Amino acid sequence: MKKYLILLLLLASCENVMPPVEGALELPALTDTDQILQYQGFTVSYNSENLIPNWVAYELTAEETVGDADREDKRFSMDMSFKGHQAMREDYAESGWTKGHMAPAADFLWSDDAMAETFYLVNVCPQDEFLNRKDWQYLEKQVRAWANEYGRVWVVTGPIVGEDRYGTIGAQEVVVPDAFFKVVLVHDGSRYQGVAFVMGNDNSRYWLDQVAMPVDELEKLTGIDFYPALPDDMEDVVEAGYDPAVWSLRTDR
Repeated sequence: MKKYLILLLLLASCENVMPPVEGALELPALTDTDQILQYQGFTVSYNSENLIPNWVAYELTAEETVGDADREDKRFSMDMSFKGHQAMREDYAESGWTKGHMAPAADFLWSDDAMAETFYLVNVCPQDEFLNRKDWQYLEKQVRAWANEYGRVWVVTGPIVGEDRYGTIGAQEVVVPDAFFKVVLVHDGSRYQGVAFVMGNDNSRYWLDQVAMPVDELEKLTGIDFYPALPDDMEDVVEAGYDPAVWSLRTDR
């Protein structure tokens, strides 16, 4: 017992040790309407009415940013183990919208099976092709860079239906989002730091420093309560603002 007590005291004295939290840190607060699907590497709150996720959440460590999983043999498909109403590949055919991963395949290089699950359509939204291949993809790469820099990140990402500007696609009437959000949390060695980003579902250019916002602001836009596993006083500080230096965001544009 004494040996373990000494070890705990040593750990508590280390600056890099994160304070304990209850529950999975990446998960938003759950509501009565959340339909939760759990996969190897990520969690989905799926909306069987809009046929897109409300949000997708996962933790990504530095070690998980490398691996041998290959996306070449992966195909988008329904999750046949989920019996609820869901989108189909045919809904996206000739729609003019790409199948945009919410949990990106490249974050799951550590497992071929985990990567394959990112191709389930419950993890997908209709997304503008330019956004998918440019600024949204750049943000996804930055998430991996932050995982390497800080050791791990906790990510929540998903669509903003908003004013329903783009209607639906396919016979199943899959809702096309107005925009997309991504919330990222890290521990910088002394405290937790959070930031949120929103990009419109279009072919505009989105510089990260111009679309970054406090987590509180995104909560007002989406109605989602992010990072409730943090102690309340800590959560209040994390969500009230963000430090551009932590995220290497420009401040001179």
